[in-house]
Amino acid sequence: MITHVLLDIEGTTCPTSFVSDTLFPYADTHLEGFLNEHREKNEIQSLIDEAWGEWQADTDPSSKDLLSKALRQNSSEIENICSYLHHLIAIDRKSSALKDLQGRIWREGYQKGELCSSLYPETIEALSKLKQKDYVLAVYSSGSISAQKLLYRHTTNGDQTALFSHWFDTRTGNKKESKSYSDISIAMNIPVGNVLFVSDSYAECNAAEKAGMRVLFSLREGNPEQDPSGYKAIKDLRCLFDYLL
Repeated sequence: MITHVLLDIEGTTCPTSFVSDTLFPYADTHLEGFLNEHREKNEIQSLIDEAWGEWQADTDPSSKDLLSKALRQNSSEIENICSYLHHLIAIDRKSSALKDLQGRIWREGYQKGELCSSLYPETIEALSKLKQKDYVLAVYSSGSISAQKLLYRHTTNGDQTALFSHWFDTRTGNKKESKSYSDISIAMNIPVGNVLFVSDSYAECNAAEKAGMRVLFSLREGNPEQDPSGYKAIKDLRCLFDYLL
């Protein structure tokens, strides 16, 4: 019996275009200024140190070449680490330090009124009805938990964070590894088979199914992946009710 619905964000409740065309460019543009302004804060310096650690452990040839070049140049620490973080953004690499920094930059953008979240038209209606029917809603996204909450707090229809009871990001684990989904069910204190996971990624659906979760593939216009590869696909979150009832 499904009691919990675990939702991806990008391509599932929010258009990929908002993330790729608005959020990522905003963070990319404001990254160096943000680090220079806030580097004296311990938590920001810790994230810079974490990013340096990721860079030194990064075995990708392009990342190693970038590090070698940075160490030869007489550039500041901020300039060097920004070159790596910009590189990660360009190749869409998942990095916990980068995701945390992006979330902090977006917070400033939302607070200044420069950002406002865009959700699919039926998202709030569908999730509100699920909650009314006593389904427990949770989020699992590659964006940091703080970034997730910002996105749902600053929608065109106001704060929607109360819809969700649990929040998970890549600090829980890689979204393409089945152990992450087992760990999420443990964190929510329910059998893994009681969870329905919805995502626009075949690899994520596959990992969740291997862990024992039920799965639906979010098939939306504009999503990078258009082949559900055998998974039941939905094009509207209201279709969840046909699956759950």
